[in-house]
Formats: sequence, C-alpha cells, structure tokens
Amino acid sequence: MNKFLSILFFIFLSVTGFAQDKHFTQFYASPLTLNPALTGAFDGKYRIGGIYRDQWRGALENPYQTFSTSMEVKFDLNQVFKSQYKDQVAVGLMFFSDKINLINFNTTQIALSGAYHKALDRNSKQYLTLGFQGALSQRNVNYNNFTFEDQFNGLSGYTFETGEDLPPNNFAFTDLSLGLNYTVSPNKNFSLFVGGAVHHVTRPELSFYFNDENITDVASNKLYQKYSLQSSATIKFNDQFSLIPRALVAFQGPHFEMNVGTNIRVSVSEYSGTALQFGSWVRPVGNEDDSVTLDALVFLIGFEHNGMLLGLSYDLNLDDLANYQQGQNSFEISLAYIGEYDSESILCPKF
Repeated sequence: MNKFLSILFFIFLSVTGFAQDKHFTQFYASPLTLNPALTGAFDGKYRIGGIYRDQWRGALENPYQTFSTSMEVKFDLNQVFKSQYKDQVAVGLMFFSDKINLINFNTTQIALSGAYHKALDRNSKQYLTLGFQGALSQRNVNYNNFTFEDQFNGLSGYTFETGEDLPPNNFAFTDLSLGLNYTVSPNKNFSLFVGGAVHHVTRPELSFYFNDENITDVASNKLYQKYSLQSSATIKFNDQFSLIPRALVAFQGPHFEMNVGTNIRVSVSEYSGTALQFGSWVRPVGNEDDSVTLDALVFLIGFEHNGMLLGLSYDLNLDDLANYQQGQNSFEISLAYIGEYDSESILCPKF
C-alpha cells in the first residue's frame, strides 16, 4: 500500500509540473517561453530580460515561485547578402526555473533559440519568421521533506529510516519547440502580430519511476504537446495614445487556456521614449471534465524609458472572490533592456 501511495504521489508531481508549464501572465514579456519565432522580435540589436512570478502566497506558507531570464541578439543580413530585403537572424539563450518550496520540487531548464526573420517586401513592412528552440531540462525532488508510515516511532515522531523503494530523485530530458510568426505594419500607426507554436514536439517522459531501471511495471507518463496561438496589435491614435489589444490561446492535452484583453499606452515623452502602460484582461480555462471557468482577472501597469521596460501585474483569482477565500492570487514583475533601441522600426509587443 505504501508503495502504491508513493506511485500516486509521483503521478501527482508529474500532473502538477504539467499544470506549471511555463505559465506567465505577462506572456509577451517572456517571448522565449511563448514562441521561439519571437526570438529577436524587438526594436533594437539585443535584449536582456527577466520575469518573476509569485503564485498563491496567501494560501501557501511556501508559494510557487517561477523565474525566467533570457538574452537575445539580432543580426541584419542585407549587408552580408547584398540584398534589398532586410532579412534578420536572431539567437537567444534562456534559463527557466519553477519551484514548489514545500517539498523542494524543482524544474530547471536551459534553452537555445533561433529565428529567421524574412522580409516580404523591400520596405520591410511585412515579416514572416520561423523559429526553433532546443532545451535541456532537469527535475528533482528532496526526499528529506517526506515522511512515511514506517518512520513513526510510536511515541515522539518520525525518526526511523523508511523502507520505501524510492526512485532516483532527479532526471533530465531534452525538449524541442517550433514557432511561426507574421508581422505587418502598413504605416507607423498600426502593426499586427499573429503567431503560433508547437511545444514539446518530442513528448519527453516525466515519470520519476520510469527512469528507474529497477522498476519495469510503471506506465509511461509523457508530456502532452502544447499548441498555442498568439496575436497582438498596436493601434496608434496620436502621438500620446495607443491601444494594444492581445490574445493568447493554448491547448495541451485535455486542458486549454485563453488570455484576452488590452493595454493602453500613454506616451509621456517621445524624445526620451518614456511611456506608461495600463492593461487588463481575463483568463478563462478549460478543465479535464470539459468545464470552462473564468480563472482570473488580470491588472497590469508598465513603464518604458529609452529601451528599458518594467512591468507589474496581479492576477485576481475569481474562485477566491466567489468562495470568500483569499490566497490564490499571483504577482509578477518583469524587467527588460533593449540595446540600440530603434523607435522608428516596427513596434514589438510589450508586456
């Protein structure tokens, strides 16, 4: 029975890890986790960024913590090939970490991304981008935080050694993602981005027990492929105000998630590139029982200055409000710097 419960526990860990599959509210502030075709999709030569998510701090003594940092570099190819089309190629390096502190269950990943931005006209008003991402991931758990029935000494606590046949507490796997993105900007007042990505193309194995050579009767637990569609537009009304509607839809196995809403960008100074952003959107989700619930209402405020981007967002969990509970809300902060910022190029989506 104890071994059976242990197997159930590790299945639960795998499901939890699936639910935590690179989830950021400020999805456009973490482009390399959103779509590898967004590698280099910014107005400059290089970009350094990071994002931190603090989830369910009010409900858990040790909340879920997710962090990602990345660096991207973009190169122009028109001078190399002496072409009138301003094609570009970009490479990016990303580090990702997701941690459940209570049991020290960690997922870490390092990924290399590449993208080719093909100009579809000589005026660089349209781009079609193909991107890829290869990653090496590791999962581990600390058994010292677990207790089992056979450890109880009958009087004062769990002091005995356990006889449970536990699998290795860490394993690594490779992963592959592919993406496509289309950008059009017919004039300086409007731009549109539409893209899609396929994540976990090779469907890596996630079971701790599956990687134990001494255990042969454990079913496979492969990660579902995830399919995502993204869209964002920038509609500039005048020199001060812009509207930035956006949407993200993702499907993974029996689950789906949607983010839809808009940001308002208010320019404070065109000369220094200083602007404020205010945004709000909703996140409906689909569950295994085919039910659809409205998971959260999101609020965001952002600040831009001369290539530096700072974003703060808060997820207001609607289950908390409906059940008079508190604690399942989440907070995110993102920071990025774009080097050799070019305000005249096609605007890239932010936050």
